[in-house]
Amino acid sequence: MKLWQKENSSLSEVIERFTIGRDQEFDLLLAPYDVIGSMAHVRMLGENGLMSQEESVLAVQGLEQIAKEIQAGTFRIDEGVEDVHSQVELMLTDAIGEAGKKIHSGRSRNDQVATDIKLFLRDAITGIKEEVNRLFSLLLELSEKHKDQLLPGYTHLQVGMPSSIGLWLGAYAESLVDDLEMLAAAHSVTNKNPLGSGAGYGSSFPLNRQRTTELLSFATLNWNSAYAQMSRGKTEKLVAMAMASIASTLARLSMDCCLYLNQDHGFIGFPDELTTGSSIMPHKKNPDVFELIRGKCNRIQSTPNELALLSTNLPSGYHREMQLTKEVLFPAISDLMACLQLMQVMLSAMSVKQNILQADKYKYIFSVEAVNELVNKGIPFREAYREIGSRIAADSFSFDSSKPLNHTHEGSIGNLCNEEIRREMAKVLKKF
Repeated sequence: MKLWQKENSSLSEVIERFTIGRDQEFDLLLAPYDVIGSMAHVRMLGENGLMSQEESVLAVQGLEQIAKEIQAGTFRIDEGVEDVHSQVELMLTDAIGEAGKKIHSGRSRNDQVATDIKLFLRDAITGIKEEVNRLFSLLLELSEKHKDQLLPGYTHLQVGMPSSIGLWLGAYAESLVDDLEMLAAAHSVTNKNPLGSGAGYGSSFPLNRQRTTELLSFATLNWNSAYAQMSRGKTEKLVAMAMASIASTLARLSMDCCLYLNQDHGFIGFPDELTTGSSIMPHKKNPDVFELIRGKCNRIQSTPNELALLSTNLPSGYHREMQLTKEVLFPAISDLMACLQLMQVMLSAMSVKQNILQADKYKYIFSVEAVNELVNKGIPFREAYREIGSRIAADSFSFDSSKPLNHTHEGSIGNLCNEEIRREMAKVLKKF
């Protein structure tokens, strides 16, 4: 029997299967958070006289035992049980008796699942933040290591100006700083307590919502009970937008790595065990990991739009579409974590080709350097530009690519400002 089911009523099996969908699959991820939220709730009920102190203590002890089963991996949602919330309540009632039936007092499954999801997302955000910071540190470490190794810089996929491995990798490190700005904002929105809002209209029980906020270590409440429910979908979408920003950075870096590994470029290399081969072409070293990171991250970038479409034009109050947000967002979180981790594995093993720009095909990459040399001798820029352009047209352009390049301004190949970028990241990390 369902928690909402009345006596002598039944539900069509086909309707039940359709309405439950994949909920139980993703509810297992919420199980530890459902127990944590329930512990806070029953403690508050005991303190406010809505359960006896003895019942409250007994319920907490029973919930702690369920938490151990979840941690051990033995927790399951039984056949015929609708969701994780029902399973926890039924297990608690079996363990401690009638007191277990009181834990739903002053709660709806609406605020219960909203609380579970916020607790889950708060931990997920923390995990993503930590992986992003590890990748950030690796990128800056490699940027410093290879700061003197020059690389072609492209515009319109045409050879443009001298860049460096250090500048290239440092750019992605700084990109992650801005990505974490968005994740910090999503964390701030997520870190608000909806528990006690009930079905969206509060409760006539004298609940102490500030107490559960304190017990669950939320920064504050969703104060308005109606908005606590309206935040469903919105919270998930904001988290997804931050994830999409990180995914965009990873996808672009992956594309660069695919290009730079290509034989026509050959700027970077990876051990055989990190690449795959061809069933017919024995010379191939395929960048499958980067291609899959690119594909998964491009798919992650569609997640905010999918969540927006689920919640577009809904009136206030709870609607069953919100159940589907888990199917969209939870797998995206797993994929993003895997992509962040695999990017670190790949970059840690990356080798870099030496003296790339000394190849004859890159001689025109120094045309701007040649123009600037003339300008430094007092020739107006436009005249210097035409002079070098004429030499290139006549195929008489030459430049000594072995001499040091004089790039000194902030953020140039001779002044990467990696420490300044590191300080910017430190500022962002303090916002979590």
